[in-house]
Parts: sequence; C-alpha cells; structure tokens
Amino acid sequence: MEKVIIFDTTLRDGEQSAGASMSVEDKVQIAKQLDKMKVDVIEAGFPYASKGDFEAVSKISKISNNSIICGLARANFNDIDSAGDALKDAKRRRIHTFISTSDLHMKYKLKMKKNEVVEAIKKSIKRAKKYTDDVEWSPEDASRTNKDFLFKSIEIAINSGATTINIPDTVGYAIPGEFGQLIKSIKSNVVNIDKAIISVHCHNDLGLAVSNSISALMEGARQVECTINGIGERAGNAALEEIVMCLKTRKDSLPYFTDVDSKKIISVSHLVSTITGFSVQPNKAIVGKNAFSHESGIHQDGMLKHSNTYEIMTPESVGLSSSQLVLGKHSGRHAFKVKLQNLGYEFDDEKINLLFQNFKKLADKKKQIFEEDLILIAEEGNVVSQKKIIELLDIKINCGLNQKSIADVKLKYLGKLFKQKSEGTGPIDAVFQAIKTIVKTKAHLVVYQVNAITKGTDAQAEVTARLEEKGISVLGIGSDIDTIVASGKAYIDGLNKLMIKKSKAKDSKRVLNSLKDKIDKHVI
Repeated sequence: MEKVIIFDTTLRDGEQSAGASMSVEDKVQIAKQLDKMKVDVIEAGFPYASKGDFEAVSKISKISNNSIICGLARANFNDIDSAGDALKDAKRRRIHTFISTSDLHMKYKLKMKKNEVVEAIKKSIKRAKKYTDDVEWSPEDASRTNKDFLFKSIEIAINSGATTINIPDTVGYAIPGEFGQLIKSIKSNVVNIDKAIISVHCHNDLGLAVSNSISALMEGARQVECTINGIGERAGNAALEEIVMCLKTRKDSLPYFTDVDSKKIISVSHLVSTITGFSVQPNKAIVGKNAFSHESGIHQDGMLKHSNTYEIMTPESVGLSSSQLVLGKHSGRHAFKVKLQNLGYEFDDEKINLLFQNFKKLADKKKQIFEEDLILIAEEGNVVSQKKIIELLDIKINCGLNQKSIADVKLKYLGKLFKQKSEGTGPIDAVFQAIKTIVKTKAHLVVYQVNAITKGTDAQAEVTARLEEKGISVLGIGSDIDTIVASGKAYIDGLNKLMIKKSKAKDSKRVLNSLKDKIDKHVI
C-alpha cells in the first residue's frame, strides 16, 4: 500500500473561517495535539500576514516532534523571507508558496501577464530553496486555469525546485469526476511530474471537498490538505477526520494508508471546536454526537446482534470508548491521570493536581462522571492560563414565573472585592448586567451558545460567548453543571481576554496598519 501524506491547514486556512480567529497560545495548543496525532505536515500560518501569525509559526516550530512545520508565502521575497525566518527552529520545515494562474485571477486580482507569472514562479521557488529543500508550490484557482498554462506552470515550478505540487480547487468549483481527470491529465502531460508529489486542496462550496480529494487520490495524488472538523474559508475545507477514516475503512477500493493516529480524532476535534467556538453539527460524519448513535428499532436490534450490521467503523477507532467511564468521587489522582492519558491528554504534575481538584469538585455534584466530563476538564486545562483580571466568586439568582430575574454577583476585580445586584430579561442577562456594571465594559455580546456536553439532567453545560469592542473580538468559554454559572464564567473569560488584547492594542494597530493594504489572506 502507498502512503497518503496528511497536510493539516487548520491553523492557516481553518482560521480564515469567519469568526474563528485564534490566539498564538490557541494555535500552539492545537499544534501540540496535531503533532501527537502524527499529522505529516502542519501549516502553522502565514508569517508575513501579521505579527501574531509570525509568532505562532515560530513557537510551533520549536515544539514539533513528529510533524513538518509549514509556513505560507505569496510569490514575493518579503513573504518568503518572513516564512524562512519564522521556521528557522523547526526540526523539519517547509515553505508553501503560491501564485494565481487562472485567467480570471491574473487579469483582475494580480493584474499580471502570463510571462510575469512564470517569472514570479521561478524567482519565488528559488528564493524559498535558500531556507529549505522542502518547497511546496500552488497554482491558486487551479481548477479554473487553462490546462496548457497549468501544465507549463507546474513543469517550471518543478524545474525551479518545488518538491510538492499542490492543486487547489480554490473556490470549490470542481466536481469529483472532472477533478480526478484534472489530476490524471497533470500526470500525463507534465513531463517532470515524477519528481514531485501531487497534493490537493479542496474547498467545500458545493459540499464536495472530501469527494474531490478522494477522486484525486484515485488518480495519483498522494497528499491531501485538510482541516479538523472541515473548518475553513467560506464553506470550509475537506475534513481531516473524514479523509483519514475513509482511507482506513475502504482499503478495498482505496489501498492507501496514513500515519495519523485516528484514536486522537475526537479529542482534537473537541479542542478545535472549543477554541474556535464552532460547534460540530450532531450529524457530522465521524465526530458528530450522532455519528455512532442508533435510534431506529431495526438498527438497534441489528447492533445488539452484531455491531457491523450498522457500523462501518468502531467508536474506539476515533477515540470514543464503548463502555462508560467508571470514575467517581472516590477515584484517585493516578487513575484520573491515566484516564486523561488514554484520552490523549498529557499534563505536568502541577496541572494534573489542579485538574484533579476540579474533577473532585465535579464528582461531588454529579451522580455519574462520563468521558465527556473528563474531556471538558482536560480542555479547560488546555486553554493557556491568562492573567485573571476578573474572577467570579459567587452567583445567586432570584427568578421565576411572573417575577423579575435578579442576579447577585460577587467578583474579584483588580484585586478588590465587588458585589452587585442587577435585573435582567432573564437570569443570564441579569448576571451579565451585574458583571457589566462592576467592570464598566463597553463590550458587545455578539454570539452566545450553550451545549450540553454530557448526559442526564446533571449534564455539564459548555457556554461560549463572543465579545467585541472597537474591532477586537474574543471568545469566552465556561463550563459548569449550572448553565447560569457556566454563562458567567464564559462572559468573564471573554472580558479577561478582551482586556489583555486591549492592553496590546497599540502595538497591534501599528503592525496591522503597516500591512493593511499589502495582505490578502483569502488564498489557496
């Protein structure tokens, strides 16, 4: 069997999802988990695009043990030099450079002639070779590019030193049959194509990103660019979990393998969902809550007789347990640590002690502790600790039918204790009003979302609250068996992040203004 290289672009293209902005710390945390999952290549960012992207690529380069770390760069020296500098500490590094090749893009976006594009291809790849022998090149909007010019451009890119040729369906225009034929025609018409690996990068505008990727593999592509949960620009990218499990499940038709540890899929999926605030739809393949649920009586009967009747893969293969977790208030620290390790989480002793205290508190409140509860505790541990300017100490609520909702909130703010009673249209609004009165924030709540993470009436609620103020956007996260408390935690988490970002706003504004008219992040 031949290997398929899994190229993860969650931290680059995934972040281009509207509202999915990640902090440097968020990206590092996700990268650590992708590295443990043995993703072949992690596209850590677009170093020249911003100070934050440069910092993220640089930090990720230092912590990777398994994965190649890749930085994106347009076909100009400033971009490429920035990528080379950001990647200098990586054990294995790749520069991914690109330029548009479709008539549409060359005329309206680049305002360049074909000969100018060809020269840019040559110069950019040769520049990238100064920093690494591993250079990937992409003809942006390849699926709408004139075939003859596409073949010529690929040949020139390989002659210039590119070792991976990525074929993007930039706007998700292709359908599986024709995209597979495009890959086949590249193999037949590019004379030096045997000197490079063919990669594909498919977008999901027509819901065909995974199908197009699989079709390309069947015609000779050996690298797939994808993202966790399929997040990405507009309708998203090919979903990593779907690509990996498709190859693992259908070896009869797809005789290929990946090095990805599929048992870490669920935990990484949840981490990305938590950090971005993008919930996974219940019926999402592989990672949705309903992916291994069976409601129909006929299906249930079949499952009881033999699981293969209605399941083509096991829950264990993606990191779910077939049996309920047996942990409770009498469980010890060692058992807790081992279970977290089994779920794919590694923490130092200091963090384990802190998380174990949280586990004990939860175990005193809940009748049963489920795996999902532990995952939520672990995810809270994964979020890099920020300086807590505001701390929630207590919430009391008075509400009911035909009466006003009143929240009595106690906070620690800038080292001082505050208490505030406030009314609201409901108990959660009353809590938010009380917090706003104490903190005197002008932040706007733009997104509020509640998810029940575990089962039963004592299920933990995970709340995400996106706050915005003067162009700065943050995502606050909170969890508790009490939805009102979880909401208060999420709101305060968001305010803490907002205040930290505002304190850095002057430097950020200067950097962004200098790049404002230079960067087009809507690429590949």
